[in-house]
Amino acid sequence: MTISMYQASVPVFVRALTNLAHVLKKGEAHAAAKGITDEVLLQTRLIPDMLPLVRQVQIAADMATRGAARLAGVEPQAFEDNETTLAQLQARIERALAYVKTFTPAQIDGSEARAIVLKMRTGELNFTGQNYLLQFVLPNLFFHCTTTYTILREAGAELGKSDFIGSD
Repeated sequence: MTISMYQASVPVFVRALTNLAHVLKKGEAHAAAKGITDEVLLQTRLIPDMLPLVRQVQIAADMATRGAARLAGVEPQAFEDNETTLAQLQARIERALAYVKTFTPAQIDGSEARAIVLKMRTGELNFTGQNYLLQFVLPNLFFHCTTTYTILREAGAELGKSDFIGSD
């Protein structure tokens, strides 16, 4: 049996974002119990030259939403990067989940060879749909989800592997 582009993308994005929301909720509970403000937690980083927690979550959400849209051949919905509270960050994840869930197998299946061009600061990146998903979107999505988990774990939140992976 083969796996389709839809199966390799949308359900994976949904699970990653759902687990990200769970991890963030546990981080929020820890912060509240320890008197850590949203502002402090959102700006927490592992090292000075790394992006803070708020950007990690924003980028993870963007990877899923933009990934699904580009695979479907539509212009990605824009999300402003203006969250200043944990509740707003949770709302962003919920908006991203709702958006990703709008995509159907009919829109994404068959996108393996679709040309996808990303305009980056360093120039253009050219992908086929399959390479875009497997070599760009999924690694970036999981990098930023993992980094969010790690920042929260370093901040003292009681998180474990099962919080990151989730359950069926």
